[in-house]
Amino acid sequence: MRYRITHQTHYVYDRDVSVSHHVVQLCPRDLPSQRCLTHDLCVRPEPATRTERIDYFGNRAVLVTLETAHREFEVIAGSLVEIVPRLAPAEGLTTPWEEVAARCDAPGWGDAAAAGEYRFDSPMVRRQAAIGAWAKASFPTGRPLLEAITALNTRIHREFTFDARATSVSTPVEEVFAHRRGVCQDFAHLMLAALRTLGLPARYVSGYLETLPPPGRTRLVGADASHAWVSVWCPGAGWVDFDPTNDVLAGLRHITVAWGRDFGDISPVRGVLVGSGHHSLRVSVDVEPVAGS
Repeated sequence: MRYRITHQTHYVYDRDVSVSHHVVQLCPRDLPSQRCLTHDLCVRPEPATRTERIDYFGNRAVLVTLETAHREFEVIAGSLVEIVPRLAPAEGLTTPWEEVAARCDAPGWGDAAAAGEYRFDSPMVRRQAAIGAWAKASFPTGRPLLEAITALNTRIHREFTFDARATSVSTPVEEVFAHRRGVCQDFAHLMLAALRTLGLPARYVSGYLETLPPPGRTRLVGADASHAWVSVWCPGAGWVDFDPTNDVLAGLRHITVAWGRDFGDISPVRGVLVGSGHHSLRVSVDVEPVAGS
């Protein structure tokens, strides 16, 4: 599959902003199952400086500075991405989950050593005993890792309600767990808290998901949105991506942009301002399949 992705972010401020610094992370990653064929980034007003770097997690980041007074800030990213099928390991043949957790504590874990850093607390995801106890029902002793995680993925989908009005970008994971409502970011954070509490490495993935219109309806341009899911380390298979919002493994309709410990590491657009007061934000995302792909 090939997709043309347009992501527009538009801020309007109620007073002049004299100086602003922003980090933009909107370029899809190159992976064994994904290639970013083209990527263009337009920033308005024209920044005084613009630099690119690779962050700690290997994501591409663009840093821009605006030094003239402005009341609007707009970022438009356009990408062409090719997705190929991911090889899904046989769930029942994977290592028992508690052995994976034990290996993380052992020295010299080979090429998986770097995965261990994703077991610990991060600013937006704290390990919680109550969440760990709830998740443990999916992790009986000896159960193969991916079989257990698939069960947890399904439980989050069944037991939690998607509700865009229930949470904000900063809602704590314990509040999501208590109220059983949220959006994809919340469900990814919840799954991370559960897995890390059990001692398993898991990271937050940000990207896009092609959405399909109802039968007989045409696609609405700009109706898609950024999406979030979870990637779990599995010995012998590497990182395997689970989407608890939709109870699926990430597949041909999932486009990966960045990953980190939680949303705070890879917010698509973030920054600091001098001036302004309140602001309004409009985000529009369009994920369009390319004809003939």
